[in-house]
Amino acid sequence: MDNSQRSTLIALPNPHPDRKYEVNCETPELTCLCPVTGQPDFANITITYTPGQFIVELKSLKLYLWGFRDLGAFHEDITNQILIDLVELLGPEEMLVRTDWNVRGGIKTTVSAVYPE
Repeated sequence: MDNSQRSTLIALPNPHPDRKYEVNCETPELTCLCPVTGQPDFANITITYTPGQFIVELKSLKLYLWGFRDLGAFHEDITNQILIDLVELLGPEEMLVRTDWNVRGGIKTTVSAVYPE
């Protein structure tokens, strides 16, 4: 992934930084290409986080996730890259990124990445 994709992400000030609360973002529209076969892979993604000083602007998150469409990458790499990029942008107290990939070759894959470790 290049920096232009990351640059689509926008952080907004947390409107309630004095409260501990959870944000849950979900979409069934995460896609990428298998780096081995070039075939498309499809996943549901759930991003759950406890904000610090910032929250993610949702349209920018959608555009960021769309940036994976033509990227040849393994499921594990994409899941961890999303976590890395969002933690760097938002500085959350906690974050979980879970990708639930459609069956491919008879195997269903779910990948979870957590911050802090």
